[in-house]
Amino acid sequence: MEEDGLAPPDYETTFDACPRYEFYANSAPPGRRKVRPSLDMLRNAEPSVFHVLGSSHDSSTKDGEDKDVEADEEPETEPVRFGWVTGVMIRCMLNIWGVILYLRLPWITAQAGIGLTWLIIIMSSIVTSITGLSISAISTNGKVKAGGTYFLISRSLGPELGGSIGLLFSFANAVAVAMHVVGFSETVKDLLVETDSIMSDPVNDIRIVGVITVTGLMGIALAGMEWEAKAQVVFFFVIMVSFVNYFVGTLIPASPERMAKGYFSYRGDIFLENIGPEWRGETGSFFGMFSIFFPSATGILAGANISGDLKDPAVAIPQGTLMAIFLTTLTYLAIAATIGSCVIRDATGSINDTLGAGNFTGGECAGLGCNYGWNFTECTLAGTCEYGLANDYQTMSMVSAFSPLITAGIFAATLSSALACLVSAPKVFQCLCQDNLYPLIGFFAKGYGKNQEPLRAYALTFILAVAFILIAELNTIAPIISNFFLCSYALINFSCFHATITKSPGWRPSFRYFSKWTALFGAIISVVIMFLLNWWSALIVVGIIFVSLAYVTYKKPEVNWGSSVQAGSYQMALSHAMSLSDVEDHVKNFRPQCLVLSGPPNFRPALVDFVAAFTKTVSLMICGNVAEPHDSSCAENYSEQLRWLNARKIRSFYNFITTGNLRAGATSLMQVSGLGRLKPNTVVLGYKHNWQTDSPQNMENYVGIIHDCFDLSVGVCVLRMRDGLDVSRTVKAQVNMGFEDTEGAIGRERQRRETFKVVGSDTHLETYFQGNQKKKNIDIYWLFDDGGLTLLIPYLLTRRKRWSRCRVRVFLSSQIANAEEHREEIQSLLNKFRLGFNEVVVLPEIMWRPEETRSVPVDKPYPLVLHTFLQKRFHG
Repeated sequence: MEEDGLAPPDYETTFDACPRYEFYANSAPPGRRKVRPSLDMLRNAEPSVFHVLGSSHDSSTKDGEDKDVEADEEPETEPVRFGWVTGVMIRCMLNIWGVILYLRLPWITAQAGIGLTWLIIIMSSIVTSITGLSISAISTNGKVKAGGTYFLISRSLGPELGGSIGLLFSFANAVAVAMHVVGFSETVKDLLVETDSIMSDPVNDIRIVGVITVTGLMGIALAGMEWEAKAQVVFFFVIMVSFVNYFVGTLIPASPERMAKGYFSYRGDIFLENIGPEWRGETGSFFGMFSIFFPSATGILAGANISGDLKDPAVAIPQGTLMAIFLTTLTYLAIAATIGSCVIRDATGSINDTLGAGNFTGGECAGLGCNYGWNFTECTLAGTCEYGLANDYQTMSMVSAFSPLITAGIFAATLSSALACLVSAPKVFQCLCQDNLYPLIGFFAKGYGKNQEPLRAYALTFILAVAFILIAELNTIAPIISNFFLCSYALINFSCFHATITKSPGWRPSFRYFSKWTALFGAIISVVIMFLLNWWSALIVVGIIFVSLAYVTYKKPEVNWGSSVQAGSYQMALSHAMSLSDVEDHVKNFRPQCLVLSGPPNFRPALVDFVAAFTKTVSLMICGNVAEPHDSSCAENYSEQLRWLNARKIRSFYNFITTGNLRAGATSLMQVSGLGRLKPNTVVLGYKHNWQTDSPQNMENYVGIIHDCFDLSVGVCVLRMRDGLDVSRTVKAQVNMGFEDTEGAIGRERQRRETFKVVGSDTHLETYFQGNQKKKNIDIYWLFDDGGLTLLIPYLLTRRKRWSRCRVRVFLSSQIANAEEHREEIQSLLNKFRLGFNEVVVLPEIMWRPEETRSVPVDKPYPLVLHTFLQKRFHG
């Protein structure tokens, strides 16, 4: 018994279960989960039940495990899991060390200068570091499953923003595949040009090589995460060798061939010349260079994107991500500084362009090469130089000790980054599809194999990547994805900020090195940079976010992830409710806050619909149910009743109370329903049709409820319909039967769960007030001055679209002598009320003594007497 966690130690006398790791389903691994005994079991069961429960649970579990083992002699192996080094740090570093590092960083250094290039790198690192801190906090606040960035944001901010970022981030990673593959293809194209092996033309060669490359990467990805991880380790080793090769090359004295291409080893005047910017071309601006460089810093999420394949995401993501940001930032700064100190901006590449070679005819020699005996004046002034930092994308290869190693590094960096994005995009998209937030994408949710590989999502990613590879222009593709990643960073930082300020008890990240203000700064700076980079692209991204957010908000998917948005809504509601408590009521702000004695709301839909027609978006509505004692079905069906209200688009709360007396239960509901100023001031109940045949006790309860309302200073509204209100014709157990033609003040049987769906109901009654009321009459018999509620409710009804075409008529009682004067007086009063009621009818006959010809049977209820009287008056 103790082994099963169902019994405490011997020195305790309780039957409560001791705390066990296996009781928590989100923490215990499959096969070790157990269920703690419920309160009903602890309160009602005999001690022997616990022995039986424990032994049966244990034996069934063991038997089940034995059967499984026997049935499968070779049980399925566990999925491959990675630690923080191979799973996150190396993956992030490889994704950051992409095509931009080798092919564009020297060119950016030539355009922006060493100083502004460092600023660009540091700005990017600040954004990514703040985002890294935020994602570390989010990833350590509970268990992280598959889905990466989408999972983290959606479970933090909810499905509305989470779904939007899932779409954007999946698309951005698919486009990033194309960016890295195009960078690889450009290098291959340059090699083909050098060897005079062009297949078609330079642009088409990039396309051909790109399509072949992404197909090969697709094969590696489909082989499984284990093979993909091995390939990443190989790529990492190759890149490290290429870095060593580059830095060694900067120390080797320059040969004439390298000088002709602009390399003169470390020189102070070269450093000073290259410290400042020299903008060239259409993209020649600070933010133009930033937009091209920033995608290289977006690899920080590569590790988080495979969160489902990590051994311990809460440890691996913070350690691996932050370490990767630090090391790669140092690498970028070092390469920008070293290459800017060794290579001039313009060179011809011709070994004959020396000052002593007879090609200098006099005049001033332009350019820094003149200081070292080289004349690059002609191409510098004409802008036709082919080498130098500003012209040659392969400058790092020229500087290195052995250029093929740089080429291998380019291949490894571009292919590893492309492979990481090729793996990330399908996994994020698969998680989004599994949540079923958007239509027509469920097809891509299916997984295959022990790792549940998203093969269908892989195919979609492959198609998108090929489509963008066909652009074949790296500088065009890079800015496209910058804003997508920046938007992701903004939402990640905002998620961390929002979760912190809502002060939810569930926000307990084990990673403490973050601040809500740095997270907010990261979110704001990400949005600002989006618009500075490319304002129209930023508008498109924001537009996509709002459209997808509006769609999910409208559809209201049935998911509950405990997001910070829910915590924020609670905090705001509590704050506003508390602030209302300090505000005195004023007649101008009066709203009919209704407690509807409906019983189960689905039993009397017409009553609920009618009240909802004038309270929706205007005031409070609570559906109340008085049930018999020990009726557990009310608690069981609570959620179903709320879903029924939501399905009918009725903005109402639902509350129930169990008691043996209808009147006492109704009075208790009046007193305890609501919160602060948000409490009922009007009670709405159904008309009692069987008042002539029901027992005196039930009649006394019904009338007594009305008197209790007056005692509590609560208004009363009674709704009467010819066919009654109750539509649950086949249900035996009904609640609040004192309002309908059924014996007993309270139903004698429990309401069953299956009665939530009304069987054999009257469809006309069920939808009576849901349709368009067209041009009907709303007749107000303002016979007695009740303070204005009789006038206010029809006015609120006519504000609704389905009631707006109805004509409102006000009927008054008056003496014949002053009937017209009284009508004008009331008409003037109604005009001051600004209700829009323009038809006032005076009924002086109401004041007359009944005559023989006008009398009606006195056994009819008063409303029917009045109705018959009016029919005789107006229709003869």
